Amino acid sequence: MDGKRLVLIGAQWGDEGKGKIIDWLTQDVDIVVRFQGGNNAGHTVVVGDDKHVFHLLPSGILHKGKVCVIGNGVVIDPEILIKEIEQIFAKGYKVEATNLIISDRAHVILPYHKVWDKLKEERLGNLKIGTTGRGIGPCYVDKFDRTGIRMVDLLDKDIFKMKLKVNLEYKNEVLTKIFEYKPFDFQQIYEDYLYFGEKLSSFVKDAALYLAEAVKSDKKILFEGAQGTFLDVDFGTYPFVTSSSTLAGGACVGAGIGPSRIDKVLGVAKAYTTRVGEGPFPTQLEGDSMQHLQKKGNEFGATTGRPRRCGWFDAALVRYAVDVNGIDEIALTKLDVLDDLKEIKICVGYEFEGKRYQYPVSDFNFWSKAKPVYEEIAGWCSETSSAHSIDDLPDNAVAYINRISELIDTDVKIVSVGSKRAQTFYMNSEKEIK
Repeated sequence: MDGKRLVLIGAQWGDEGKGKIIDWLTQDVDIVVRFQGGNNAGHTVVVGDDKHVFHLLPSGILHKGKVCVIGNGVVIDPEILIKEIEQIFAKGYKVEATNLIISDRAHVILPYHKVWDKLKEERLGNLKIGTTGRGIGPCYVDKFDRTGIRMVDLLDKDIFKMKLKVNLEYKNEVLTKIFEYKPFDFQQIYEDYLYFGEKLSSFVKDAALYLAEAVKSDKKILFEGAQGTFLDVDFGTYPFVTSSSTLAGGACVGAGIGPSRIDKVLGVAKAYTTRVGEGPFPTQLEGDSMQHLQKKGNEFGATTGRPRRCGWFDAALVRYAVDVNGIDEIALTKLDVLDDLKEIKICVGYEFEGKRYQYPVSDFNFWSKAKPVYEEIAGWCSETSSAHSIDDLPDNAVAYINRISELIDTDVKIVSVGSKRAQTFYMNSEKEIK
């Protein structure tokens, strides 16, 4: 890995294969940091014949001798995190205070956040977001409303009692009078979450100070983003977005590290495009074409199991992601899913109200009415999943990668042709992409 501190983010709508790339890169780093989101995101890692799906634990947890950090920008469902730790421990992996740190400033998802999430979604009608209903958004709302409960609060029973009582008085009033929902019981939540806090107490530390010391000690750090650029609360397809900043810049706030400490940004993009949940998707396919990509790419959400919509690679979308994230290089995943196609299309721009656009724009109408402008590329109609370098790829596959690189004005540094660790390689042979 070039540079000491690398931020890895999704360059599309999430589900780009970040977990696999993070796992692969972890062999060369000391620390892996998750900096935003919650258990609404799922990272899938395949080791041998075992598939691991992580929702809160950083994907680097499978490597011995590495430290994983859950940053302050993450919202944590402690019950889910405890189950995840227990599951990975049962598979023979070490999870203890020496290799897992949870920021004391990370906010906690409580039962009323989950109910609030679902009730609000039901009332949005045509503007429903397609939320996972796991309480992520309402927890972030409380954080910025300055009424949130943090991991450190669970370790002090008096502080937690005070905050929970105040919150429940308000939440129960709204839930009963507006949503006509039964009130929550204080004692049950109080006892449950004190127990969760006790179970996790050995992991809870000032993660920002730990990372500051790690930088001074010249440690290699990988910052792991969840979701993707176009689910960012500011720069995504608003309002069909997540509740946190998914951009590379979010790593600084979500982990507590200064921007001058970041050396490189790596964007991850699929060789085609997918989206789960509601929201616009200009290059979405229909019928058999979408089902082919969906089936071959196993495009079902790691967190919810929902089928992902599939479409052609959107170079205009990724080009914008490159600019707003300062992406230096791209990891291109799932190239093998395109192996059977005779012709492949790439979106190079959009047409909207008689004008041509090289980038997506923020106008709500744009996303609902813009038409993709396509360029056709010849397929390769041969398998790529056994490739270990660019020399093993068909010429047309190399041409496809080269064209993507040209259109997004960024080097493709890494290519993935399958879910296993061995099905990943750097572009560093005589056919290296320029």
